[in-house]
Amino acid sequence: MTNSSGKAADNGPDETVEKAVIVTGGGTGIGAATARAFAESGAHVLVVGRSESTLKETADGHDRIRVLAADIHDHDAPELIVSTALREFGRLDVLVNNAAVTGFASLEGLDRAAVRAQLGTNLIAPVFLTQRALDALEATGGVVVNVSSAGSLGRRAWPENSVYGMAKVALDFLTRTWAVELAPRGIRSVGIAPGVVDTGVGVRAGMPPEAYEAFLREMAGRVPSGRVGRPEDIAWWIVQLTRPEAAYANGTVLAVDGALSVT
Repeated sequence: MTNSSGKAADNGPDETVEKAVIVTGGGTGIGAATARAFAESGAHVLVVGRSESTLKETADGHDRIRVLAADIHDHDAPELIVSTALREFGRLDVLVNNAAVTGFASLEGLDRAAVRAQLGTNLIAPVFLTQRALDALEATGGVVVNVSSAGSLGRRAWPENSVYGMAKVALDFLTRTWAVELAPRGIRSVGIAPGVVDTGVGVRAGMPPEAYEAFLREMAGRVPSGRVGRPEDIAWWIVQLTRPEAAYANGTVLAVDGALSVT
């Protein structure tokens, strides 16, 4: 069976060749774990983030990982990122839209600049990076993976994290819509919605370390599986969703949260 461009419509990337992957937000947490997981599976990976030092920590010991320090919300970032991947690897099979920023504030405390920064990185940047990557992904029958959040699924509220949650809800909608729009080009679009994962994001957002540790302990007691997640828990699923065996998964957003979102 072929699509309108003559490519096989139901086959994922060919694992007889070495995949090329872009992971945004690759300096810490889920992004770093995902980059390493892809590299360990035999893929070449371009990790993108604002801090070259943390990106180099991700790449340390992995000769298949290349680093690119860039702000994904910059106007020229999509061209820079995709052209760098193509120059380094000659192809692109997977784009992982993982980079995100957060900030804690209720409605009355929202700052316009902070809201713009969150939406710029968490929502607008993935739109235009994915747009720039389409031709390269079509050439390989590639996959877009959007990293969302289990905290924004269903009818849940998220007090003091509304802008972050809003962007993640919108990203899920894009995942579904892109699956339909891009299927004729042989490109899949899937999402993964992590639950509470110990990535240090709370501290980076300004939470005191002791408060962040207390939060993780509290959440571990609420998660049916009895613990919070590790970045490697999420990375494993991201890699699996891009394998040829997962080719029939398209437009889905998979929650990986120890069953917290269904309690």
